Amino acid sequence: MTKKVRLGIIGLGAQGSMYAKFIKDGMVPSMEIGAICDIDTSKEAIANTDYPGVPFYEDYIEMMESGKVDAIITTVPHYLHPEMGIEALKRDIHALVEKPAGVYTKQVKELNEYAASKPELTFGIMFNQRNNPLYKKIKEIVDNGEIGKIRRTNWIITNWWRPQPYYDQSEWRATWGGEGGGVLVNQAPHQLDLWQWICGVPESVYSKVAYGFRRDIVVEDEVTAVVDYGDGATGTFVTATHDIIGTDRFEILGDQGKIVVDGSKTATVSRLKKPERELSDSMDMEDVKKLFMGQMNVEELYSQEVIEFDSPWGEQHSGVLENFAANILDGTPLLAPGSDGIKGVRLANAIHLSSWTGQEVSLENLDEELYLEELNKRIREEGRFSERKSSVRNSVD
Repeated sequence: MTKKVRLGIIGLGAQGSMYAKFIKDGMVPSMEIGAICDIDTSKEAIANTDYPGVPFYEDYIEMMESGKVDAIITTVPHYLHPEMGIEALKRDIHALVEKPAGVYTKQVKELNEYAASKPELTFGIMFNQRNNPLYKKIKEIVDNGEIGKIRRTNWIITNWWRPQPYYDQSEWRATWGGEGGGVLVNQAPHQLDLWQWICGVPESVYSKVAYGFRRDIVVEDEVTAVVDYGDGATGTFVTATHDIIGTDRFEILGDQGKIVVDGSKTATVSRLKKPERELSDSMDMEDVKKLFMGQMNVEELYSQEVIEFDSPWGEQHSGVLENFAANILDGTPLLAPGSDGIKGVRLANAIHLSSWTGQEVSLENLDEELYLEELNKRIREEGRFSERKSSVRNSVD
């Protein structure tokens, strides 16, 4: 292995071009562009101009077998991530898949199982928000028990307004057969990941989802989901693509404090002097009167801290690339192991399935066959794409 990881970029679209520029500009010191691949032959001229001397391929398998790359990143439609990840690992090439890891859990589970059989290789996922210093700090606070045991979580994330032309720009966008869903698989995967990364994986979910609610599409553009963590703790997740004003507010209530994140930029952390139940039980009616009259000294009950970090554009993505390279070169722990990608896909699948069946859905015992059956039913109704199969490992031994 050379001192720099030679990255093969599969897909020179918006994301692939961004990563290539980061590497070219020196934002990923341990990485260089080994090769670029895109089925659109017009991208070759762009690649030759912007990245002279970098080999260009139309076939990703040919690129993998060229000897020009040590690792690949999959900036392609969601359905292709597991297939390409497996094909890379099969050839002893390290794999970094874009989010989401796939569209349905059966294909992502297959990728994870194959990656587990190749422990000497690095398998990561581009969860760049895990490299956001604000969310890293919030996870540290929760993990350290500073707000106690989680009792409720709420995340409303609707600040990605998408007008109709966005959906009309390509035939595959906002389709079941081409993209695999709407806001849950396109805009919200980072939040679905962060929610579970920080607060833990729920036991079950019940959802109300609207498909083509305010846009001329067949997939979801409005989601409200309620999760159950067990022991009485619950959470809600609300997202949409038709809110032109938009909101991004994440709350985590613990029995000894609370965290409120606004705009993914600032967090107000309240730490109770004692567990909430103890404070409640220690009150008398005089305290209650003070409370009702607004005369209670809240500083006797809790302290507050406002947290804010600067996070320059590109730093989070380039940081994941550098971390991925460091894991390959010296074993530095991954910020986002590829195997974690299934958690967000499973939650998105469960939210869809709950809305389709009208039932609460278990995360631990998600009926993967039923989900795929329901997904293929919708793909058939579209009449534009082939149905999806249970297995993606066509040529993997």
